[in-house]
This record gives sequence, C-alpha cells and structure tokens, in this order.
Amino acid sequence: MLTTLSAPEVRQTRTWSWTPATILLVVAALAFTVPTMLDVARESWGTEQGAHGPLVLATGIWLIVRERERITAVARPGSALLSFLLLVPLAIVFAVARITSIIEIESIAMYLSLIVVFYALCGGAAVRTIWFPLVYLLFVFPPPDSLFAALTQPLKIAISEWSVDILYLLGYPVAGSGVTIQIGQYEMLVAAACAGLNSLISLTALGLFYTYLRHSSNWRFMLLLVCCIVPIAILANLVRVLMLLLITYHFGEAAGQGFFHELAGMTMFITALLGIFLIDWIFTPLRQRWAPAGQDA
Repeated sequence: MLTTLSAPEVRQTRTWSWTPATILLVVAALAFTVPTMLDVARESWGTEQGAHGPLVLATGIWLIVRERERITAVARPGSALLSFLLLVPLAIVFAVARITSIIEIESIAMYLSLIVVFYALCGGAAVRTIWFPLVYLLFVFPPPDSLFAALTQPLKIAISEWSVDILYLLGYPVAGSGVTIQIGQYEMLVAAACAGLNSLISLTALGLFYTYLRHSSNWRFMLLLVCCIVPIAILANLVRVLMLLLITYHFGEAAGQGFFHELAGMTMFITALLGIFLIDWIFTPLRQRWAPAGQDA
C-alpha cells in the first residue's frame, strides 16, 4: 500500500510584539495607574480595613508571574475593536471619578482598564488563564464605605447579641442593646473596628489565597472551602469581641484598649487560620473523593 508523503503542515498563529502602538498603550496605562495606586495607598492601606492591600498586591502579582509560561503559551492579541469599545467608557468613568475624588470608583475603573489592556495584548485565553489572580487583586482596592457599612451593620448587631448570650450563660453580669454592651460597670460600643469587621475583607482574601494555592486543581473542593471562609471570619470576629469584653471586665477599660486590644486582633487572625486548616482537615475524605483522576488529593 502506497501512501503520499506531504509537506509538514505549517500552522500560522498570531503573536503579539512590542510595536510602537503596544508601547504607547502600556505607557498610557501606567500613566493613570500610578497616581491612582498612590491615592489608594494613602487613603486605604493605612487603615485597618485596607491594611491587607500591599500584601494582596504582592501575592496577586506573584500568582500572575507564577503562570507566565501558561500565559506565553496561549498569548495572542485580542480584538482591537472590542478593546477600544471597552476602554472608552472605562476611561470616561475613570476621568469623572478622578475629578470628583471618588477613589472607590476610580480604582475599579483603572483596574478594569488594565485588564482590557492585558486582553488587547495577550487575548482572552490569557485572561482566562489568570482569572483567579485577577479576581483576588480586587481586594487591593477599598470597597464603597456605604456598601461596607450596610453589609456589616447586621453582623455587628448579631455579634453583639451572640457575645451577650454567651457571657450571660457563663454567669457574667452582661446586657446588651443593639451594638451597645454593658458588662459590670463598663459600657462598650461594638463598632466595626472593635468587632474586627474591618478585617473581614482581609480574612476573606487570606482564605481565598490559601484555598487557591492548596486546591486550585480540585475546583469543587475549592468552592466548598470558599463558602466556609466568611462563616470562619465571622466566628473569628466573635472570638475577638468576647476577648475584649472579658479583658475589660477583669482588668479594666485601659487594658481593653491597650496592648490586649492588639492581642485580640492577632488572636482573631490566628483563629481564622486555624479554622480554615481545621475545615480543610475535616473534609479530607471528601477532598480525596473529588480529586481529579491522576492527581494527588
């Protein structure tokens, strides 16, 4: 039987290169990225609510660099028309937010613009390759204060009520009304900072980072752990409030607002980490059952 030998098929693929237009696009992106990031650092990263920002930024960039070989393998220029249609409204929103000094909208518009620029240079497949780091990096930017307050107010009330109920069962002279707690001769207001709710975003980001590194290949188990992160963070905040109430009751108001206040915050983070590790360990059989074929659990 005779076969015909044909010349090897040549596959032509589009690759992106550093053309003058590409360089201009990158320079333009950096021109409005740097001032906005400086404003984010000044207004958000110095607060308890945004203190995680530098850490998330560093680890998020590391996650992207970690995928550089996969990005290079699929990198193709994206649609120029689609990139233009996305960048124009984002640029308008950015300009308005910059003029009106709404840093929350300005930073998100800037970040989405960077993603569009990345799409224009590397294409949709590259964007999908690093979908998690792109979502994770959203924690760098401050959430809208009104939205955060609306979401945390019910949690503040719930944590206050739970704390009163627990201490009452333990025999402490405690009573509460809303976010105000009376324990002994001391009256405490459970604000967002005291409840640790300002760090709720930090704990969520930390949990997401751990979950992705450990179980990114097992998406069902990763989704399960992600659903457990917020309850764990709330539990850690409850532990912090209980510690502050007990410290204030036994050692006085000065102790509750001094060194032990910071200690309670550290205990909250340790509690959250241990909670994530514990849930991961408890569900080990489920993780092994859901592990993709040919991969270790």
